[in-house]
Amino acid sequence: MVSSRKTEITVGAFVLMALLAFIYLALNVSNLTGLSADKGYHVSASFDNIGGLSKRAKVTLSGVAVGRVTDIRYDKETFRAKVTMRINSDVNYLPTDTQASIYTSGLLGEQYISLEPGAEDDVLTESSQLDITQSAVVLEELIGQFMTNMATKKD
Repeated sequence: MVSSRKTEITVGAFVLMALLAFIYLALNVSNLTGLSADKGYHVSASFDNIGGLSKRAKVTLSGVAVGRVTDIRYDKETFRAKVTMRINSDVNYLPTDTQASIYTSGLLGEQYISLEPGAEDDVLTESSQLDITQSAVVLEELIGQFMTNMATKKD
């Protein structure tokens, strides 16, 4: 009887650990753990096409994650997508002419923003606007251009 009770407690502990591991994995996959207590500063950039970029997407600098996308809105005055990013507070040295580009991880992976520093002496601060941007490359547009080029070459 004591052995059966001990087995039940052991199995229960393993089930609880598995459940906690599953929750931890789910939070990591959905990027919810990236919402850290680091306040950082917010900058925005406007793009013609953001493709499949979403909130909480990574913002990288030379491949190193330095922030997250916090907001995506359509600007009805400029007819462009306005993306707001939170940059970690320890990355306080980015020049004002930094370029923001939307890239895709692999062929069909998630999209993220890559920052490329410029050469200005002034640095980005809270509510700065990035003026140099490169929109996402949309796979469907590339295929359409390829098909159009192939059709005109046959004529």
